[in-house]
Amino acid sequence: MALVRWVGRAIGLDVHRDFCVVAICEEGKVRSGGRVPSTPEGLQDLAGSLLGTDRVALEVTGSCWEVARILDRFVDRVVVVSPDDTGISIARAKTDKLDARTLAGLLWKGELDAVWMPDERCGVLRRRLARREQLMRARTRSKNEIAAVLQRRLVPKPGFADLFGVSGRRWLDGLELPVEERESIDAGMRHIAFMDQEIAAVDRLVAQQALAWPEIRRLMTVPGVNLICAASFLAAIGESSRFFTSRKLVAYLGLDPKVRQSGETPARSGRISKRGSASARWALVEAAWSVVKQPGPLRAFYERIRAMRGHGKAIVATARKLTVLFWCMLTRSEDYAHQRPALTKKKLRQLELTAGAPARTKQAAGIWSTNRAILHAERALTEQAEISYKRMVTDQQAGKPSKKVGASATPERA
Repeated sequence: MALVRWVGRAIGLDVHRDFCVVAICEEGKVRSGGRVPSTPEGLQDLAGSLLGTDRVALEVTGSCWEVARILDRFVDRVVVVSPDDTGISIARAKTDKLDARTLAGLLWKGELDAVWMPDERCGVLRRRLARREQLMRARTRSKNEIAAVLQRRLVPKPGFADLFGVSGRRWLDGLELPVEERESIDAGMRHIAFMDQEIAAVDRLVAQQALAWPEIRRLMTVPGVNLICAASFLAAIGESSRFFTSRKLVAYLGLDPKVRQSGETPARSGRISKRGSASARWALVEAAWSVVKQPGPLRAFYERIRAMRGHGKAIVATARKLTVLFWCMLTRSEDYAHQRPALTKKKLRQLELTAGAPARTKQAAGIWSTNRAILHAERALTEQAEISYKRMVTDQQAGKPSKKVGASATPERA
Protein backbone atom coordinates (compact mmCIF):
# COMPACT_ATOMS: atom_id res chain seq x y z
CA MET A 1 0.00 0.00 0.00
CA ALA A 2 1.51 3.32 -1.12
CA LEU A 3 1.95 6.15 1.34
CA VAL A 4 -0.38 9.16 0.94
CA ARG A 5 1.92 12.17 0.53
CA TRP A 6 0.85 15.74 1.05
CA VAL A 7 0.74 17.68 -2.22
CA GLY A 8 1.34 21.07 -0.57
CA ARG A 9 4.19 22.21 1.63
CA ALA A 10 4.99 20.46 4.90
CA ILE A 11 6.35 22.67 7.68
CA GLY A 12 8.29 21.21 10.60
CA LEU A 13 8.64 23.18 13.84
CA ASP A 14 11.06 22.34 16.63
CA VAL A 15 9.55 24.37 19.48
CA HIS A 16 11.66 25.74 22.33
CA ARG A 17 10.94 28.21 25.09
CA ASP A 18 12.51 31.21 23.33
CA PHE A 19 12.46 30.26 19.64
CA CYS A 20 11.15 27.82 17.05
CA VAL A 21 13.34 26.25 14.35
CA VAL A 22 11.52 26.00 11.01
CA ALA A 23 12.03 23.49 8.17
CA ILE A 24 10.10 23.30 4.89
CA CYS A 25 9.53 20.22 2.71
CA GLU A 26 8.29 20.94 -0.82
CA GLU A 27 8.12 18.28 -3.57
CA GLY A 28 10.10 15.95 -1.32
CA LYS A 29 13.00 18.36 -0.87
CA VAL A 30 13.66 19.63 2.64
CA ARG A 31 15.28 22.97 3.39
CA SER A 32 15.80 24.96 6.56
CA GLY A 33 13.67 28.02 7.24
CA GLY A 34 15.58 29.69 10.05
CA ARG A 35 14.30 30.67 13.48
CA VAL A 36 11.32 32.63 14.75
CA PRO A 37 10.73 33.86 18.32
CA SER A 38 8.38 31.72 20.46
CA THR A 39 6.14 34.70 21.17
CA PRO A 40 2.64 35.53 19.94
CA GLU A 41 4.09 38.27 17.72
CA GLY A 42 6.80 36.02 16.28
CA LEU A 43 4.32 33.25 15.56
CA GLN A 44 1.96 35.73 13.93
CA ASP A 45 4.78 36.80 11.60
CA LEU A 46 5.45 33.13 10.79
CA ALA A 47 1.76 32.56 10.11
CA GLY A 48 1.75 35.48 7.67
CA SER A 49 4.38 33.72 5.54
CA LEU A 50 2.46 30.42 5.38
CA LEU A 51 -0.05 29.36 2.75
CA GLY A 52 -3.57 28.11 3.30
CA THR A 53 -2.57 24.74 1.81
CA ASP A 54 0.38 24.20 4.17
CA ARG A 55 0.47 21.69 6.98
CA VAL A 56 2.53 22.16 10.14
CA ALA A 57 3.96 19.45 12.41
CA LEU A 58 5.38 19.91 15.91
CA GLU A 59 6.04 17.65 18.88
CA VAL A 60 4.20 17.68 22.19
CA THR A 61 5.79 20.24 24.52
CA GLY A 62 4.58 22.52 27.28
CA SER A 63 3.59 25.29 24.84
CA CYS A 64 2.62 23.19 21.82
CA TRP A 65 -1.14 23.71 22.18
CA GLU A 66 -0.81 27.50 22.23
CA VAL A 67 1.45 27.38 19.16
CA ALA A 68 -1.06 25.13 17.41
CA ARG A 69 -3.93 27.47 18.32
CA ILE A 70 -2.15 30.49 16.84
CA LEU A 71 -1.17 28.79 13.58
CA ASP A 72 -4.34 26.75 13.03
CA ARG A 73 -6.28 29.64 11.46
CA PHE A 74 -3.67 30.22 8.74
CA VAL A 75 -2.90 26.70 7.46
CA ASP A 76 -4.74 23.60 6.31
CA ARG A 77 -3.90 21.61 9.45
CA VAL A 78 -1.60 21.62 12.47
CA VAL A 79 -0.40 18.14 13.48
CA VAL A 80 0.81 17.70 17.07
CA VAL A 81 2.67 14.39 17.38
CA SER A 82 4.11 12.35 20.23
CA PRO A 83 7.94 12.30 20.46
CA ASP A 84 7.78 8.50 20.70
CA ASP A 85 6.29 8.28 17.19
CA THR A 86 8.93 10.29 15.35
CA GLY A 87 12.15 8.47 16.25
CA ILE A 88 13.88 11.80 16.84
CA SER A 89 14.82 11.01 20.45
CA ILE A 90 16.87 7.94 19.41
CA ALA A 91 18.51 9.48 16.34
CA ARG A 92 22.30 9.25 16.08
CA ALA A 93 22.63 12.95 15.24
CA LYS A 94 20.18 15.24 17.00
CA THR A 95 20.10 19.01 16.61
CA ASP A 96 17.29 21.55 16.44
CA LYS A 97 17.72 21.94 12.70
CA LEU A 98 17.74 18.18 12.08
CA ASP A 99 14.70 17.67 14.29
CA ALA A 100 12.68 20.25 12.35
CA ARG A 101 13.80 18.74 9.01
CA THR A 102 12.81 15.27 10.20
CA LEU A 103 9.33 16.47 11.17
CA ALA A 104 8.84 18.18 7.82
CA GLY A 105 9.96 15.09 5.88
CA LEU A 106 7.76 12.70 7.86
CA LEU A 107 4.77 15.02 7.48
CA TRP A 108 5.21 15.26 3.71
CA LYS A 109 5.40 11.45 3.45
CA GLY A 110 2.23 11.05 5.50
CA GLU A 111 3.94 9.09 8.29
CA LEU A 112 2.80 11.18 11.26
CA ASP A 113 -0.28 10.51 13.37
CA ALA A 114 -1.65 13.43 15.35
CA VAL A 115 -2.35 13.05 19.04
CA TRP A 116 -5.82 13.87 20.31
CA MET A 117 -6.30 17.55 21.14
CA PRO A 118 -8.42 18.09 24.29
CA ASP A 119 -11.33 20.52 24.17
CA GLU A 120 -11.54 23.53 26.46
CA ARG A 121 -13.54 21.78 29.19
CA CYS A 122 -11.14 18.85 29.33
CA GLY A 123 -8.11 21.16 29.21
CA VAL A 124 -9.37 23.19 32.17
CA LEU A 125 -9.93 20.02 34.20
CA ARG A 126 -6.44 18.79 33.35
CA ARG A 127 -4.83 22.01 34.55
CA ARG A 128 -6.77 21.95 37.82
CA LEU A 129 -5.89 18.33 38.53
CA ALA A 130 -2.23 19.00 37.68
CA ARG A 131 -2.18 21.94 40.10
CA ARG A 132 -3.79 19.77 42.78
CA GLU A 133 -1.11 17.13 42.27
CA GLN A 134 1.65 19.69 42.74
CA LEU A 135 0.01 20.98 45.92
CA MET A 136 -0.27 17.44 47.27
CA ARG A 137 3.43 16.84 46.60
CA ALA A 138 4.39 20.08 48.37
CA ARG A 139 2.30 19.12 51.40
CA THR A 140 3.84 15.64 51.49
CA ARG A 141 7.32 17.18 51.37
CA SER A 142 6.56 19.28 54.47
CA LYS A 143 5.19 16.24 56.30
CA ASN A 144 8.34 14.30 55.45
CA GLU A 145 10.48 17.13 56.83
CA ILE A 146 8.60 17.01 60.14
CA ALA A 147 8.98 13.24 60.28
CA ALA A 148 12.71 13.66 59.65
CA VAL A 149 12.97 16.03 62.64
CA LEU A 150 11.34 13.43 64.90
CA GLN A 151 13.63 10.69 63.62
CA ARG A 152 16.69 12.89 64.02
CA ARG A 153 15.84 13.54 67.69
CA LEU A 154 14.94 9.88 68.40
CA VAL A 155 11.35 10.78 69.29
CA PRO A 156 9.31 7.55 69.55
CA LYS A 157 6.22 7.11 67.42
CA PRO A 158 2.98 8.36 68.98
CA GLY A 159 0.15 6.00 69.85
CA PHE A 160 -2.20 7.28 67.13
CA ALA A 161 -2.13 6.73 63.38
CA ASP A 162 -2.54 10.25 61.98
CA LEU A 163 0.37 12.42 63.07
CA PHE A 164 -1.22 15.50 61.46
CA GLY A 165 -4.74 15.08 62.82
CA VAL A 166 -6.18 16.92 65.80
CA SER A 167 -4.50 14.68 68.37
CA GLY A 168 -1.25 14.58 66.39
CA ARG A 169 -0.98 18.37 66.13
CA ARG A 170 -1.60 18.71 69.86
CA TRP A 171 1.12 16.12 70.51
CA LEU A 172 3.58 17.94 68.22
CA ASP A 173 2.91 21.24 70.02
CA GLY A 174 3.75 19.66 73.35
CA LEU A 175 7.11 18.19 72.35
CA GLU A 176 10.23 19.64 73.99
CA LEU A 177 12.76 20.16 71.19
CA PRO A 178 15.76 22.43 70.54
CA VAL A 179 14.98 25.86 69.17
CA GLU A 180 16.05 25.13 65.59
CA GLU A 181 14.02 21.89 65.45
CA ARG A 182 10.95 23.61 66.88
CA GLU A 183 11.27 26.29 64.21
CA SER A 184 11.37 23.59 61.51
CA ILE A 185 8.23 21.89 62.84
CA ASP A 186 6.32 25.17 63.22
CA ALA A 187 7.26 26.26 59.70
CA GLY A 188 6.21 22.88 58.33
CA MET A 189 2.84 23.03 60.10
CA ARG A 190 2.17 26.52 58.74
CA HIS A 191 3.02 25.30 55.24
CA ILE A 192 0.74 22.26 55.63
CA ALA A 193 -2.13 24.46 56.76
CA PHE A 194 -1.65 26.72 53.74
CA MET A 195 -1.51 23.72 51.38
CA ASP A 196 -4.72 22.34 52.92
CA GLN A 197 -6.50 25.58 52.07
CA GLU A 198 -5.21 25.59 48.50
CA ILE A 199 -6.12 21.93 47.96
CA ALA A 200 -9.62 22.58 49.30
CA ALA A 201 -9.99 25.50 46.87
CA VAL A 202 -8.99 23.32 43.91
CA ASP A 203 -11.30 20.52 45.07
CA ARG A 204 -14.16 23.03 45.16
CA LEU A 205 -13.50 24.03 41.54
CA VAL A 206 -13.24 20.41 40.40
CA ALA A 207 -16.48 19.54 42.24
CA GLN A 208 -18.31 22.46 40.62
CA GLN A 209 -17.15 21.26 37.22
CA ALA A 210 -18.17 17.67 38.04
CA LEU A 211 -21.74 18.72 38.86
CA ALA A 212 -22.11 19.81 35.21
CA TRP A 213 -20.40 16.66 33.87
CA PRO A 214 -22.82 13.67 34.00
CA GLU A 215 -20.10 11.16 33.09
CA ILE A 216 -18.15 11.93 36.27
CA ARG A 217 -21.21 11.31 38.42
CA ARG A 218 -21.85 8.06 36.51
CA LEU A 219 -18.38 6.73 37.27
CA MET A 220 -18.83 7.60 40.94
CA THR A 221 -21.64 5.01 41.18
CA VAL A 222 -18.89 2.36 41.47
CA PRO A 223 -18.21 1.77 45.22
CA GLY A 224 -14.68 2.92 46.03
CA VAL A 225 -14.42 5.43 43.14
CA ASN A 226 -14.23 9.03 44.32
CA LEU A 227 -14.30 12.39 42.59
CA ILE A 228 -10.56 12.62 41.87
CA CYS A 229 -10.43 9.16 40.27
CA ALA A 230 -13.42 9.81 38.01
CA ALA A 231 -12.21 13.31 37.07
CA SER A 232 -8.64 12.13 36.36
CA PHE A 233 -9.94 9.33 34.14
CA LEU A 234 -12.16 11.61 32.04
CA ALA A 235 -9.52 14.35 31.90
CA ALA A 236 -7.09 11.81 30.41
CA ILE A 237 -9.38 10.23 27.80
CA GLY A 238 -11.80 13.05 26.99
CA GLU A 239 -14.54 11.27 25.07
CA SER A 240 -14.93 7.50 25.48
CA SER A 241 -16.33 7.29 21.93
CA ARG A 242 -12.78 7.82 20.62
CA PHE A 243 -11.99 4.22 21.55
CA PHE A 244 -13.75 1.53 19.52
CA THR A 245 -12.90 -1.21 22.02
CA SER A 246 -11.93 -1.37 25.67
CA ARG A 247 -8.59 -2.90 24.65
CA LYS A 248 -7.63 0.33 22.88
CA LEU A 249 -8.48 2.34 25.99
CA VAL A 250 -6.44 0.00 28.21
CA ALA A 251 -3.47 0.41 25.85
CA TYR A 252 -3.95 4.20 25.76
CA LEU A 253 -3.61 4.35 29.56
CA GLY A 254 -0.58 2.04 29.60
CA LEU A 255 -2.23 -0.81 31.52
CA ASP A 256 -1.60 -3.40 28.81
CA PRO A 257 1.34 -5.85 29.22
CA LYS A 258 4.37 -5.66 26.95
CA VAL A 259 4.73 -8.64 24.59
CA ARG A 260 8.05 -10.01 23.32
CA GLN A 261 8.32 -12.68 20.63
CA SER A 262 11.06 -13.66 18.18
CA GLY A 263 11.58 -16.63 15.91
CA GLU A 264 9.91 -19.87 16.99
CA THR A 265 9.79 -18.97 20.68
CA PRO A 266 6.33 -18.36 22.13
CA ALA A 267 5.28 -14.81 22.94
CA ARG A 268 5.93 -13.68 26.49
CA SER A 269 4.03 -10.93 28.26
CA GLY A 270 5.87 -8.81 30.80
CA ARG A 271 5.21 -5.67 32.80
CA ILE A 272 2.64 -3.09 31.79
CA SER A 273 3.71 -0.59 29.12
CA LYS A 274 3.00 2.54 31.28
CA ARG A 275 2.19 4.62 28.21
CA GLY A 276 -0.21 7.53 28.36
CA SER A 277 -1.30 9.57 31.36
CA ALA A 278 0.61 8.65 34.52
CA SER A 279 -1.83 10.60 36.71
CA ALA A 280 -4.85 8.70 35.35
CA ARG A 281 -3.03 5.39 35.82
CA TRP A 282 -2.16 6.37 39.40
CA ALA A 283 -5.79 7.35 40.09
CA LEU A 284 -7.04 4.00 38.77
CA VAL A 285 -4.59 2.04 40.91
CA GLU A 286 -5.52 4.10 43.98
CA ALA A 287 -9.21 3.48 43.23
CA ALA A 288 -8.49 -0.24 42.91
CA TRP A 289 -7.16 -0.22 46.51
CA SER A 290 -10.51 1.16 47.67
CA VAL A 291 -12.65 -0.98 45.36
CA VAL A 292 -11.22 -4.27 46.62
CA LYS A 293 -12.25 -3.33 50.16
CA GLN A 294 -15.90 -3.13 49.11
CA PRO A 295 -17.94 -6.33 48.68
CA GLY A 296 -18.82 -7.16 45.10
CA PRO A 297 -17.59 -8.86 41.92
CA LEU A 298 -14.50 -6.64 41.69
CA ARG A 299 -13.24 -7.80 45.08
CA ALA A 300 -13.87 -11.41 44.09
CA PHE A 301 -11.88 -10.81 40.90
CA TYR A 302 -9.01 -9.31 42.90
CA GLU A 303 -8.92 -12.22 45.35
CA ARG A 304 -8.89 -14.74 42.49
CA ILE A 305 -5.94 -13.01 40.77
CA ARG A 306 -4.09 -12.52 44.06
CA ALA A 307 -4.25 -16.25 44.78
CA MET A 308 -2.53 -16.94 41.43
CA ARG A 309 -0.20 -13.96 40.84
CA GLY A 310 0.24 -12.08 44.11
CA HIS A 311 -1.02 -8.81 45.54
CA GLY A 312 0.82 -6.32 43.31
CA LYS A 313 -0.24 -7.85 40.02
CA ALA A 314 -3.77 -8.35 41.32
CA ILE A 315 -4.12 -4.61 42.10
CA VAL A 316 -2.91 -3.67 38.60
CA ALA A 317 -5.25 -6.25 37.07
CA THR A 318 -8.12 -4.74 39.08
CA ALA A 319 -7.20 -1.27 37.78
CA ARG A 320 -7.33 -2.68 34.24
CA LYS A 321 -10.70 -4.30 34.97
CA LEU A 322 -11.90 -0.96 36.33
CA THR A 323 -10.85 0.72 33.07
CA VAL A 324 -12.86 -1.79 31.04
CA LEU A 325 -15.82 -1.27 33.37
CA PHE A 326 -15.62 2.51 32.93
CA TRP A 327 -15.54 2.13 29.15
CA CYS A 328 -18.65 -0.08 29.19
CA MET A 329 -20.53 2.32 31.48
CA LEU A 330 -19.70 5.37 29.37
CA THR A 331 -20.33 3.84 25.95
CA ARG A 332 -23.63 2.30 27.06
CA SER A 333 -24.67 5.32 29.17
CA GLU A 334 -25.41 3.05 32.13
CA ASP A 335 -24.64 3.31 35.83
CA TYR A 336 -22.83 0.52 37.65
CA ALA A 337 -25.09 -2.55 37.86
CA HIS A 338 -23.90 -3.50 41.37
CA GLN A 339 -23.91 -0.01 42.83
CA ARG A 340 -25.19 0.74 46.32
CA PRO A 341 -27.73 3.56 45.79
CA ALA A 342 -27.52 4.83 49.37
CA LEU A 343 -23.71 5.01 49.17
CA THR A 344 -23.96 6.71 45.76
CA LYS A 345 -26.41 9.23 47.19
CA LYS A 346 -24.03 9.95 50.06
CA LYS A 347 -21.08 10.49 47.67
CA LEU A 348 -23.09 12.81 45.43
CA ARG A 349 -24.21 14.79 48.47
CA GLN A 350 -20.59 15.10 49.56
CA LEU A 351 -19.80 16.29 46.03
CA GLU A 352 -22.39 19.05 46.38
CA LEU A 353 -20.97 20.09 49.76
CA THR A 354 -17.46 20.23 48.32
CA ALA A 355 -18.77 22.43 45.51
CA GLY A 356 -20.12 24.88 48.10
CA ALA A 357 -23.75 23.80 48.59
CA PRO A 358 -25.32 24.76 51.96
CA ALA A 359 -25.43 22.10 54.68
CA ARG A 360 -28.66 20.35 55.59
CA THR A 361 -30.86 21.64 58.39
CA LYS A 362 -31.52 19.78 61.64
CA GLN A 363 -34.92 18.59 60.36
CA ALA A 364 -33.08 16.26 57.96
CA ALA A 365 -31.08 14.55 60.72
CA GLY A 366 -33.42 11.56 60.77
CA ILE A 367 -32.74 10.89 57.10
CA TRP A 368 -29.17 9.77 57.83
CA SER A 369 -30.24 7.15 60.40
CA THR A 370 -32.57 5.67 57.79
CA ASN A 371 -29.81 5.90 55.21
CA ARG A 372 -27.46 3.88 57.45
CA ALA A 373 -29.99 1.06 57.63
CA ILE A 374 -30.30 1.07 53.86
CA LEU A 375 -26.50 1.02 53.56
CA HIS A 376 -26.29 -2.18 55.61
CA ALA A 377 -29.01 -3.82 53.50
CA GLU A 378 -27.30 -2.84 50.25
CA ARG A 379 -23.97 -4.16 51.51
CA ALA A 380 -25.60 -7.53 52.07
CA LEU A 381 -26.85 -7.50 48.47
CA THR A 382 -23.39 -6.73 47.10
CA GLU A 383 -21.96 -9.55 49.18
CA GLN A 384 -24.45 -11.85 47.49
CA ALA A 385 -23.27 -10.53 44.10
CA GLU A 386 -19.68 -11.33 45.12
CA ILE A 387 -20.66 -14.89 46.05
CA SER A 388 -22.48 -15.27 42.73
CA TYR A 389 -19.39 -14.14 40.83
CA LYS A 390 -17.20 -16.65 42.65
CA ARG A 391 -19.68 -19.44 41.94
CA MET A 392 -19.79 -18.48 38.25
CA VAL A 393 -15.99 -18.57 37.97
CA THR A 394 -15.86 -21.93 39.75
CA ASP A 395 -18.46 -23.40 37.39
CA GLN A 396 -16.60 -22.08 34.34
CA GLN A 397 -13.31 -23.57 35.52
CA ALA A 398 -14.99 -26.90 36.29
CA GLY A 399 -16.36 -27.08 32.75
CA LYS A 400 -12.96 -26.55 31.08
CA PRO A 401 -10.88 -29.53 29.84
CA SER A 402 -8.34 -30.84 32.34
CA LYS A 403 -5.38 -30.42 29.96
CA LYS A 404 -4.67 -26.79 29.22
CA VAL A 405 -3.55 -25.77 25.75
CA GLY A 406 -2.89 -22.48 24.02
CA ALA A 407 -2.43 -19.10 25.62
CA SER A 408 -3.21 -20.17 29.20
CA ALA A 409 -0.88 -23.20 29.22
CA THR A 410 2.06 -21.38 30.76
CA PRO A 411 1.96 -18.32 33.05
CA GLU A 412 3.16 -15.07 31.44
CA ARG A 413 2.88 -16.55 27.93
CA ALA A 414 0.41 -15.40 25.30
